[in-house]
Amino acid sequence: MFNKKTLAAGIVAACLTNVSASYAANPAITDTHTADPAALVHGDTVYLYVGNDEAKDNRVFYDLKKWLVYSSKDMVNWTNHGSPLAATDFKWASGDAWAAHTVEKDGKFYWYTTVRHATINGFAIGVAVSDSPTGPFKDALGKALISNDMTTDTDIDWDDIDPAVFIDDDGQAYIFWGNTKPRWAKLKPNMIELDGPIHAIDIPHFTEALYVHKHGEYYYLSYATGFPEKTAYAMSKSIEGPWEYKGILNELAGNSNTNHQSVIDFKGKSYFIYHNGGLGQDGGSFRRSVCIDYLNYNADGTIKRIVMTSEGVDPVK
Repeated sequence: MFNKKTLAAGIVAACLTNVSASYAANPAITDTHTADPAALVHGDTVYLYVGNDEAKDNRVFYDLKKWLVYSSKDMVNWTNHGSPLAATDFKWASGDAWAAHTVEKDGKFYWYTTVRHATINGFAIGVAVSDSPTGPFKDALGKALISNDMTTDTDIDWDDIDPAVFIDDDGQAYIFWGNTKPRWAKLKPNMIELDGPIHAIDIPHFTEALYVHKHGEYYYLSYATGFPEKTAYAMSKSIEGPWEYKGILNELAGNSNTNHQSVIDFKGKSYFIYHNGGLGQDGGSFRRSVCIDYLNYNADGTIKRIVMTSEGVDPVK
């Protein structure tokens, strides 16, 4: 007998287990719940580094133990490379695999991560390294790159989260991070040590999720603002600022309280990669899913507001 309930369950199961598709849709990653995307273009491939939301439901809190890597040559069909890095790979950490970011320099791939420190109160930033964008990755330092005792001007212990690294045209690398207090510092050429003091950033309404990219002559600093979070951005002609606030870039992301972004140029188009809570009937703030939409610039260099879509982006060749 034809059973509508069985058919519907089968369709949902198929959507949740099949990563690749011949058409685009949002969420873009559907085989599991993913959050805090960081995208890296390497050759003709985009590598997507995400946290794996494992919360059983949306009534408790975040539960992230590891990060995942996906790759695509067309922004639509994604290959799951599994988890080459987990919070437990940092022996000095006690858990939590929060937002992270990966960059390539001189043939090595550096993955900057948020974990909770085992012996120093609060969250910390670690760095892992690999010869391949898909790993395996290993702890590059054996200790935290940034810990809560290095930033004592806040009353919270989660102000050292959400690292994002930008390598400028001259090869100088900068790391940005923070919650309630936005910060940046230079990195040494080895990519695993700070090179000089930690600086504050003067931007309004900052919550978390700093991210820097460059387009033409301008640097763009985007970040989460408010709570529930929207994404705002500022512009500068210097990576060290000052930054001119330009307003909201992305509105509230579905039924997710958080909003975390990555921006890339790939095969002639610009992309805004973020997460929402829109995957399946159990999606939400603690069970998020990565989405992709286009990013477009105005003639004066400002960015047009992101249009979040269900359709996502078209495949590129």
